[in-house]
Amino acid sequence: MHADPAVEVTGLVKRYGSKAAVDGLDLTIARGSVTAVLGPNGAGKTTTIETCEGYRRPDAGTVRVLGLDPVADAAALKPRIGVMLQSGGVYAGARAVEMLRHTARLYADPLDVPSLVERLGLGSCGRTTYRRLSGGQQQRLALAMAVVGRPELVFLDEPTAGLDPQARRATWDLIADLRRDGVTVVLTTHHMDEAEHLADDVAVVDRGRVIAHGSVDALRGTDSALRFDGPAGLDLDTLRGLLPDGATARETAPGSYRVDTAMDPRLLATVTTWCADAGVMPDRLTVQRRSLEDVFLDLTGRELR
Repeated sequence: MHADPAVEVTGLVKRYGSKAAVDGLDLTIARGSVTAVLGPNGAGKTTTIETCEGYRRPDAGTVRVLGLDPVADAAALKPRIGVMLQSGGVYAGARAVEMLRHTARLYADPLDVPSLVERLGLGSCGRTTYRRLSGGQQQRLALAMAVVGRPELVFLDEPTAGLDPQARRATWDLIADLRRDGVTVVLTTHHMDEAEHLADDVAVVDRGRVIAHGSVDALRGTDSALRFDGPAGLDLDTLRGLLPDGATARETAPGSYRVDTAMDPRLLATVTTWCADAGVMPDRLTVQRRSLEDVFLDLTGRELR
């Protein structure tokens, strides 16, 4: 892996009027890695990515992509990166495969267009204009256009939004192949399972800053969650007294219970013994490590925005 980072953002600030969409954000992304950028709506992740792509000028801070300034060095940088936007970037009246072929001709050594069309299931809609494609087909075409030029670095903004399970899996496989070929991938997603499956590193953005950054395992830590169902309104005070320091027990919904603590092989025996003493037969009892979604909600809050 290359010693210099693929993306290096320091103290990035981007304002819209009096509102700071990005407020002193720092982010470093290693070359050859897949990094998932997560955050609630309005957290500043899309603005950050668009600044790295050169579509927006920073109000303060520095941004370097493959060692270059995305604005000042745009002519040198653009042939080396691929970009998949949330929407747009395609002529509405252009036929799907014609648009992909046009994009391929802009690069010195593009991927084979027919093979890419087949891989992403675009053959049946190849002569259909972009405006008449389904949302999922538009997403797949945008992904194909982002990778057809063999980029060193590709930015994918919500690459599987609106895709059916088959297309989503094909997208995952393509991203995995890009990583194996040494391509750096930066993707934003709201799908936690997608980040867990694909990403070497995860950056959580909220209120314009990176509030957590590391591997999935590092962010999940060693905490475990035990869940079970039973009668609603159980008195959990006795159970809490049996758990180690720092552990929590709560009723997440009527009749649904959750115990969070560090990974401990005695946890299951403790909870089942407490249930037996209380005359309760637990239902759907499971023990699992803390998920990335748990981490995300703990960091960014559970309230709607």
